[in-house]
Amino acid sequence: MSTMFAGFSDPAALRACIARDWTPRIGDPEITGWVTVIAYLVCLALAVQVLRRRPEGAARGLWLAIAGLTAFLGLNKQLDLQTALTATGRCMAHAQGWYEQRYVVQLAFIAGLVLGVAITLIWARKRLRGQMRRNGLALSGVTVLCGFVLVRAVGFHGVDSLISMDFANIEFNFWFENAGLVLIAINAIWLLRRGR
Repeated sequence: MSTMFAGFSDPAALRACIARDWTPRIGDPEITGWVTVIAYLVCLALAVQVLRRRPEGAARGLWLAIAGLTAFLGLNKQLDLQTALTATGRCMAHAQGWYEQRYVVQLAFIAGLVLGVAITLIWARKRLRGQMRRNGLALSGVTVLCGFVLVRAVGFHGVDSLISMDFANIEFNFWFENAGLVLIAINAIWLLRRGR
């Protein structure tokens, strides 16, 4: 038996455990959720259009990353995949007997995520030197999106309550996430118009 499924008789038992906390369904049926999904799809389409113009070097990597990130985050917005990941971790922790020490694993996961994102963004900024004028707004948008994902992943209660506050009857959550998408879209449209 694979060590990944240790504590479970088979993968079906793990799936049954996960299904107690998560099922695939529309995760954010509010209008703001659908607007955000549409914004992700627009950014994905724009990134693909920028890629069709064949940007060179690091810029190509940035727009490939944007296409992948917006596709994944748009899908995740409605499938709530982070809840599935949390449920999987909880089930594995119970089955393998380390549930009481889960905070160490959570802290290591979050630290790894923060470190990975920080290193990637620093590396991207360095690689884009000389191309920042053309792609800096998109990189800023990615940074905002990564910040949003990290805030949601860390889930500090003070920060969560802050982004759950609203402005104009819409949660800051919406504004925070969509600010990154707007920056990406503006940069893509500028590049596409400039290329004509």
